[in-house]
Amino acid sequence: MLARLFPLLALVALTSCERPQGDMPAAAEPAFPAAYRPVSGVVSNSFSTEADREERREAQTVMDLAAISPGMTVADIGAGEGYYTVRLAERVGSEGRVLAQDIDGDALRRLGNRVGDERLDNVSIKLGAPADPRLPENSFDRVFMVHMYHEVAEPYAFLWRLRPALRPGGRVIVVDSDRPTDRHGIAPALLFCEFGAVGFRLIEFVRKPDIAGYFAQFEAVGPRPEPGAIQPCNQAALQDAPTEARAQV
Repeated sequence: MLARLFPLLALVALTSCERPQGDMPAAAEPAFPAAYRPVSGVVSNSFSTEADREERREAQTVMDLAAISPGMTVADIGAGEGYYTVRLAERVGSEGRVLAQDIDGDALRRLGNRVGDERLDNVSIKLGAPADPRLPENSFDRVFMVHMYHEVAEPYAFLWRLRPALRPGGRVIVVDSDRPTDRHGIAPALLFCEFGAVGFRLIEFVRKPDIAGYFAQFEAVGPRPEPGAIQPCNQAALQDAPTEARAQV
């Protein structure tokens, strides 16, 4: 089914990733186009939801889909208080590494305490920026963005700076919900378009109720575009895209 999805995505890219007509919101990153969509506010990622997520085996399901194995190096962007971080650390083992990143310094301090208490020697912690994940180049087999991509206000700058962090064969994993971006989700067609604008290709997409949304993974293809050459995605046009473009693979 993935093969049938690509022609539809190509059509979406041609018809819907063009520069929108009318007023564009001002970009905080002037070298990059602004996102033509509203942005969700940041919500807390606390222990109060961890038991429910673990009961659904959310992290285990996502790690299996992402083929996380011992020895890998993984970045957990928007790590919060570490639901995925601690489970990734166990999965990759002593020969692997996990970098937990967030823009919330208080959450990272709490995560640091948790990492110390649980003696997770294969975990590092890094403060990111809203438009820059600040990841070291050529370092990661997988980059996780779980229920947080819709909070990224400058997606083109963010993804452009993320690309060099991937090792050859590395992949970006997105878990999110199929609902408007101002309601803490992002429509799959819009997600595909934004990633495609920065030179990523969708390689898998599946809807999974047990992870409260869908799973998508991308790989970087071709040269990274110059910031001024990036064509922003028109959310209004994408809403009229063929429904097959959002179908389960």
